[in-house]
Amino acid sequence: MDLIRLRAPRSKFPVTGRPRDHTGWKPPVDLFETAGAYIVTAELPGLTRDDLRIDFHDSRLTISGIRRDTGAACEHYHRLERGHGTFSRSFLLPQPIEVEGIVADLRDGVLRVTCPKTSDVEQRRILVT
Repeated sequence: MDLIRLRAPRSKFPVTGRPRDHTGWKPPVDLFETAGAYIVTAELPGLTRDDLRIDFHDSRLTISGIRRDTGAACEHYHRLERGHGTFSRSFLLPQPIEVEGIVADLRDGVLRVTCPKTSDVEQRRILVT
């Protein structure tokens, strides 16, 4: 039996999606819970509201988008660490969400999505402000 796997803390927020999907990049995300909401923050420097899509369906919050290549004029890169291309991150939230209350804000390269808790089950697309 794998003792390291047994000692690893289990998250009640499972990451969903295609783990072997080799998209252009994977932005870092924090997901935390308060008494009244789940809050997701994602580092998305260089993206605009038009580059993002946020959906909520069947208790799953999905943040997807694209960061376009800046196309630097050069003959040879010596280091290329900043990812570009498409991405998609999905999170299954364990408690019903008040879908009409979901808000998303993109400020200073950080996206913040607030998903208020409720006892009703709904779905909708969320616009980024």
